[in-house]
Amino acid sequence: MSFLADLRSGARDTAPVVLGIIPFGLVAGAAAVEAGLTGGQALGLSVVVFAGASQLAAIDLLGDGAPLAVVVGTVLVINLRMMMYSASLAPHLDRAARRWKALGAYLLTDQAYALSIATFRRSDTAGIGYYLGTAAPLWIVWQLCTVLGVVLGARVPPWLPLDFALPLVFLALLVPAIEGPATGLAALVGGTFTTLAVGLPYELALPVGAVAGVVAGVVTDTLTGGEVSA
Repeated sequence: MSFLADLRSGARDTAPVVLGIIPFGLVAGAAAVEAGLTGGQALGLSVVVFAGASQLAAIDLLGDGAPLAVVVGTVLVINLRMMMYSASLAPHLDRAARRWKALGAYLLTDQAYALSIATFRRSDTAGIGYYLGTAAPLWIVWQLCTVLGVVLGARVPPWLPLDFALPLVFLALLVPAIEGPATGLAALVGGTFTTLAVGLPYELALPVGAVAGVVAGVVTDTLTGGEVSA
């Protein structure tokens, strides 16, 4: 198919997924206001980082006064999975121009990866156009919902606990990601270590839990025959 045909196909396939990220984006924008960020800071974070889970983690840490180094380190740990996504997509996008690859790297999300890799494995003709068709609408809707969340968040009554929405969003991301022993144990160990580490200086509980979860997942994957590598 042509680039434009691929682009339209990707946009069509991602339409149902876009609906699912609307409340997530609203929560991210509202949570940023609740944490004390200005509207410009919230939008800047959304544009520069563009990663829901790590954005929420960064907002939570910034709201608690964590050092910038801890915030950046936490975001990097949470986004390490993007390296695996990139390696998986690379063989299917090797013929794309460098500028499109650069744009694709910026737009990479869990949803864009899942839709694209499933299509690439079924079709030898789909390429960078399809990937951008899945990824670009997600970026547009995310930014719009962040702005809307900032506007609404500034008007939310103080008795409405926006911070309670954060763990609910993370749970919604976590449960579908548990697909076997390695991912299940990674979630269990990560959550346990994070809970036990609450109270550490510089808000280190989250990065400690994330590292513990990754180690547990890799060890389990190795012992059980390579679930992750498969």
